[in-house]
Amino acid sequence: MIKKHPIIAIATPPGNGGVGIIRISGENLLSLVEQVVGKPIKPRTAELFDLLDAKGVCIDSALALFFQAPASFTGEDVLEIHCHGGQAVLRLAQNHLLGLGKKMNLTLAEPGEFSLRAYLNGKLDLIQAEAIADLILAQSDAAVRGAARSLKGEFSVKVDDLVSLITKLRVLVESTLDFPEEEIDFLENAQARGQMKTITAKLEELLAHAKQGRLIRDGASLVLVGAPNVGKSSLLNCLAGEELAIVTPVAGTTRDRIKELILIDDIPIHVIDTAGLRETRDEIERMGIERTWDSIKNADIVMLIDAAGVWGENKTKEQIQALIKPSVPVIRVFNKMDLLSADDLQNKEQNTVYVSATNKLGIDQLKAAILAGIGKHPGQEGSFMARRRHVEALLTAQAHLKRAEQLSLDGNQSLELFAEELRLAQDALGEITGKLLPDDLLGKIFSEFCIGK
Repeated sequence: MIKKHPIIAIATPPGNGGVGIIRISGENLLSLVEQVVGKPIKPRTAELFDLLDAKGVCIDSALALFFQAPASFTGEDVLEIHCHGGQAVLRLAQNHLLGLGKKMNLTLAEPGEFSLRAYLNGKLDLIQAEAIADLILAQSDAAVRGAARSLKGEFSVKVDDLVSLITKLRVLVESTLDFPEEEIDFLENAQARGQMKTITAKLEELLAHAKQGRLIRDGASLVLVGAPNVGKSSLLNCLAGEELAIVTPVAGTTRDRIKELILIDDIPIHVIDTAGLRETRDEIERMGIERTWDSIKNADIVMLIDAAGVWGENKTKEQIQALIKPSVPVIRVFNKMDLLSADDLQNKEQNTVYVSATNKLGIDQLKAAILAGIGKHPGQEGSFMARRRHVEALLTAQAHLKRAEQLSLDGNQSLELFAEELRLAQDALGEITGKLLPDDLLGKIFSEFCIGK
């Protein structure tokens, strides 16, 4: 339900700055606007006025901007106060405004409540609302561009187009169910089969873009695994471009996980340098090795690092392979190639990237292998931002469509089930834009937004 009482928040982040913004949203704010500014103001016109504190003392010269419903971000009346960005100024002003709005039950906004009201008032759909948060938190140029495209509605349009196609197909199916006496052979109808193929193809294309969008937003977890002294920490430093991990000739230097965020072709990669895998009596090192095994289990991509004469027994390799999920790509890396003879270099192992962390050889090829492993290639960019829940919803819709296709092979006796699978696929797509979404999940999504947005 939309809360009817007005809300207020400081919309700019904590800290001192040149400009600070206080935002108020609610129904019928005209009387409050006149109290704050001291006179009526025209909508969408900046008005200079004296900003007062709760004691009526002028604390700043400020600008007031009034957006009258429904032509505002939230769809309600919105008042924005632009003043100097000192925290003391903003706090005094907000307290004064809370006092003025006490009779109309003006209260502090909860995280994401402005965006939630915009969504509930039909000013934007859930994808666009989430894109606002993603745009604010973007850590790369690609993330900014992807979030901006989602905010503009590119992702939403593609989802809505798919929903329209499924709706059209459902009409054909359900009309056949309603009039069985006409003996329409629906499953032999070329038009219906063509529609099903179009829907499946468009969903696969959308899913591929969504996976790229999620990669741009969330990145991938890359775990560096190997025996002690194969150069895992040196490779982390090379990939990051700075000395993040301690590197010594002594085996077992890294005793715990070191996690660092790096960007490769504007894709965030969470690189995890782990303790070298070996038998040890050192309790601290043993605990670090246990954490290495946990990291392998949860990795998006594993870099299995070797170096001449370091691994020893193959038993450890077998243990690693047993922990890696079949869907997780593995990059095989041979470090210290500068120590190899010319004959060794002539007989390189296939599907292995040869590098020298010390001399920074092969690092570009290694970065390319990482991008290829996570399904991203240099220069390729997703068309919009996406989240894990979007990808999961698309996968659910895809599963229902696959079952619908399988049912279509069984003949008309499966039309009821066919129709149900189409409905479930459409419902899954509806969860993406928020048209079919449980209230508890909706609350969780907006609770992750910052206050004032």
